[in-house]
Amino acid sequence: MNPVADERVRARRLLDAQGRAEQLFDEIERRAMIRPGVGERELSDEIQELAADMLGVTQHWHRRIVRAGENTLQPFSERPPDRVIADGDIVFLGLGPVFAEWEADFGRTFVLSDDPHKTALRDALPRVWEAGREYFAHRPDVTGAELFDFVVGVTHAEGFQFGSSIAGHLVGEFPHRKIAGPGVQWYIMPGSDKPMRRADPRGRRCHWILEVHLVDPARGFGGFHEQLLDLP
Repeated sequence: MNPVADERVRARRLLDAQGRAEQLFDEIERRAMIRPGVGERELSDEIQELAADMLGVTQHWHRRIVRAGENTLQPFSERPPDRVIADGDIVFLGLGPVFAEWEADFGRTFVLSDDPHKTALRDALPRVWEAGREYFAHRPDVTGAELFDFVVGVTHAEGFQFGSSIAGHLVGEFPHRKIAGPGVQWYIMPGSDKPMRRADPRGRRCHWILEVHLVDPARGFGGFHEQLLDLP
């Protein structure tokens, strides 16, 4: 297969993987699985079972993230104690299912009440994400560090703090971590000073996930939103 055709196939498969992840989230919401009285770990197990039954998912490229209440302040790298979801909580999910060896990475936030502060944060998440995507789209040579700084600036303009040390990462064929290896250049973060539009070590186009973690420390909660950055 020639390189152009190969890249079209890669893009299509990544988009297909994301589409399936969206279907999973839609079904989670349709079934009202995010509910008071269920523990984060219990809900994670229920989601794993649903993903297997509904979409044939047998592996996730990173551990499933289910965070509720004050645990939503914690970034991916932390492992807060299991928490039972309470009435009125804010909850976010960050899932990385693998579909036919192609990685998806998808995150969304849900509010189990009409609390105006929680709904304001939830509604700000996609705005910050879209602003980051627009910034990336109009700067051919943008670096991961530059995009990170921009997203943090938009976060502050929305009245929140940014809750993570990164704003995204490389994504691709499973396991992309073996393709790229360690190093800040594969993340959207300070110190990532290479242009994001470049090839990976195998000579293939880099594809990226943009992730936004907003937090309101004074009120004790946060939210999360992530999906493919560079593919429509």
